[in-house]
Amino acid sequence: MTEVLFYHLEHFPLERVLPSLLEKTLERGWRAVVQAGSEERVEALDNHLWTYREESFLPHGSARDGSPAQQPIFLTSGEENPNGAQVRFLVDGAACAFEGYTRMVVMFDGRDEEARARARGQWKSAKDQGCTVTYWQQSPEGRWEKKA
Repeated sequence: MTEVLFYHLEHFPLERVLPSLLEKTLERGWRAVVQAGSEERVEALDNHLWTYREESFLPHGSARDGSPAQQPIFLTSGEENPNGAQVRFLVDGAACAFEGYTRMVVMFDGRDEEARARARGQWKSAKDQGCTVTYWQQSPEGRWEKKA
């Protein structure tokens, strides 16, 4: 059964948090798909992952790069899994079925009421499908605290 982790962003934006979670995913030997809410957001994340830290980058690509099966991290606004990822990140309100992955990570902006309401609906859906769900909230220092 898929494990679904909900990350409630409060003190740091997605651009600051996502790279470290992707790094941890790759360290475990897993591949990832990051599903964003739009193609424009995919493009912005693509640029960010090349430059988020001066001394490193995250190997990734999108449909425009070709060879998706060779990408350890694949960025998309669709529901495909062309790189055989074990982990799927849902950002900016993206949604898909909670199946076919070892882990799914739902990241949402806690300052946005619509995003919180959407995450509550996704939580209920994941629970109803029998997934193991956990809820993580950011501390003021940016550490993750398990709340449920």
